[in-house]
Amino acid sequence: MTHQTPILQIKNLCAGVAGKQIIKNLNLTIYEGEIHAIMGPNGAGKSTLSHVLTGKSGYEITSGEILFNGKNLLTLTPDERANEGLFLIMQYPIEIPGVSFMTFLKYALNAKRKYHGQSELNAVAFMKLIQQEAAKLNISQEMLKRAVNVGFSGGEKKRMETLQMALLQPTLAILDEADSGLDIDALKLVADGINNLQDNRRSLLIITHHQDLLDRILPDFVHIFSDGHIIRTGDKNLALELENKGYADFIKEAQC
Repeated sequence: MTHQTPILQIKNLCAGVAGKQIIKNLNLTIYEGEIHAIMGPNGAGKSTLSHVLTGKSGYEITSGEILFNGKNLLTLTPDERANEGLFLIMQYPIEIPGVSFMTFLKYALNAKRKYHGQSELNAVAFMKLIQQEAAKLNISQEMLKRAVNVGFSGGEKKRMETLQMALLQPTLAILDEADSGLDIDALKLVADGINNLQDNRRSLLIITHHQDLLDRILPDFVHIFSDGHIIRTGDKNLALELENKGYADFIKEAQC
């Protein structure tokens, strides 16, 4: 269902790294509550897009603009983007030795609350909230006490990323191959956790290679991404067509 308020507007974006242009004249608009999926071959620029949106260092914007909730995203630091409501579930979540997940999550949540002029949660209120959300994802207290992602399986890391999303309540969450490394049970837990957060206002941008995740988190729009831009847009049936045909025919058609 399309709402009137754009969450994200990407206009004629060109970006790259080390002098190589990867994103080429990209245009994309995401409205409140919409779920968009981007699918494309390796090297198409999908992960580069997620890095540019979240402000990862090393990427150069050569032209175009990105508006997030009406603000110029490119003028915001990575932490400001996060506090404004942008969130990334990473393909390969990083490890932070020596920092417990409990400490990390409390700091992140209170930093966002402070940014928005809200009072910080005390220890009792935070513990009540995190226990409630962790239980939904089958995350134990022992896992919360461990160092961030250290020694975690792929499925455990993605569940912890989903827990972060539940606590931080972003307006736009980017899932960069969130299904990577997940078995069937872990995929179901993560997908169910994300679906439970949908409220017709939160938007998702799902970057994936496979249909499995899109069977559980149903997209409103599917975009085929090739050579740094979108070459075809359709509904959820486009993902099924891709699963059967592959990318080659679509890329060839776009080049004609």
